[in-house]
Amino acid sequence: MNIKEDMNSCNKIDISSLIKNIPSEKEVDLIAEIFKAISDPLRVKILYLLKNKELCVCYINEGLDKPQSTISHHLAILKRADLVNLRKDGKWTYYSLKNPEIIGFIENIIKKGD
Repeated sequence: MNIKEDMNSCNKIDISSLIKNIPSEKEVDLIAEIFKAISDPLRVKILYLLKNKELCVCYINEGLDKPQSTISHHLAILKRADLVNLRKDGKWTYYSLKNPEIIGFIENIIKKGD
């Protein structure tokens, strides 16, 4: 059976109405960027560190025992995905979660997988 015959034998669906529910290209790109950003274990740890408090990069380095360059690289990815804010105070840079609900989102995904 070819695809055309297979489509004729299945229930008729108005695919155009389903397509209308797909977010715009810009929104889909942002969603993909967010999932890419939270796909790395170190970045997830950074998000959890920032869950309750704005932190200077030096504390993130210390807490995760990673080089400053590694932490900065991962923070830049989280920033590009619009998951963290940064604030400069003199020579120090402080990071915070842009939307603290990201932690609940991550935890919700884990619970649904049980």
